[in-house]
Amino acid sequence: MILSFSSCTIPTTVSAPSRHLGYHQFKPFGCTWNQCHLVSKKTKTSSRRLLCSGSAAAKEEQVEQVEFQVLSNINTSYNDILIIDTPQSRMLLLDSTHNVHSVFNKDGDPWTGSYWDEFASLPPIIPDGPIAILGLGGGTAAHLMLTLWPSLHLHGWEIDEILIDKAREHLGLSDLEKHTEGGGILHVHIGDALSPSTSIPGGYAGIVVDLFSGGEVLPQLQEVQTWLDINDKLMPNGRLIVNCGGSTNNETDGLCEKNSTLNTLCKAFPGQINWRMMPKSDGGNYLAFSGPLPDLTTWAAALPDRLSSSVVQWSSCFLS
Repeated sequence: MILSFSSCTIPTTVSAPSRHLGYHQFKPFGCTWNQCHLVSKKTKTSSRRLLCSGSAAAKEEQVEQVEFQVLSNINTSYNDILIIDTPQSRMLLLDSTHNVHSVFNKDGDPWTGSYWDEFASLPPIIPDGPIAILGLGGGTAAHLMLTLWPSLHLHGWEIDEILIDKAREHLGLSDLEKHTEGGGILHVHIGDALSPSTSIPGGYAGIVVDLFSGGEVLPQLQEVQTWLDINDKLMPNGRLIVNCGGSTNNETDGLCEKNSTLNTLCKAFPGQINWRMMPKSDGGNYLAFSGPLPDLTTWAAALPDRLSSSVVQWSSCFLS
């Protein structure tokens, strides 16, 4: 059995993901690799190997092997859940694609070096108020957001209750459900993230959208009306921030048109969508947020260095 990593990031580099891989390429431990696979032998032991082959120049010379163990392997009504434990981190893999949907670093470092980190740049450009995370997974984005902004009140929505139970057991999710010293907390909700029940009185200051199934963005997110409905859950001047996945149309020359979810967002909110593309070494995901493009210098000054340097990469999206 070979499980391909396609969506989590820990500090190093790998090849860009296929368009079918819904999140971003996994980057494990300390070397530069362009292929990462989990290899499981048919034995009675739970120990497996993580194989990472080197860059093209060193491909024939270098193979890194990292032992890991399976902590949970269960099928639910919504997911095939696999949680693995490596020397440095734990990872949540879902679906037959085995895309990595969450990472929990054992040393307590909440940074991943990937798109989850970018969600934490939202608070300085939205009003004070609660933030929703639609597609909570194991809580990776929430972890960094509460670390950087400890007074936040987050509402995380996840459809799979068993996934949440496993994330509490293995991925530190239960710690986020306790008040921080700044009074912040993650409220976990079980249910359909796109249902009317996700609304709250007064609306959200921001909504993080990270919804995938089977390695692809949810098909509902290719419909303009879905985005209008999500946007209605915001308070005045609130914003959406979205993981749009990778390229879905390589036949067009327009960068915004290369991703169908970004294209739909631009149709739903003409002139009000801003975007950037993660480096291919970090997965190549398209990200978007709604509302006027803020003053980038002011925004960058309000962020830690690891986020401020990427703010200048945001630009407004206009369809050709």
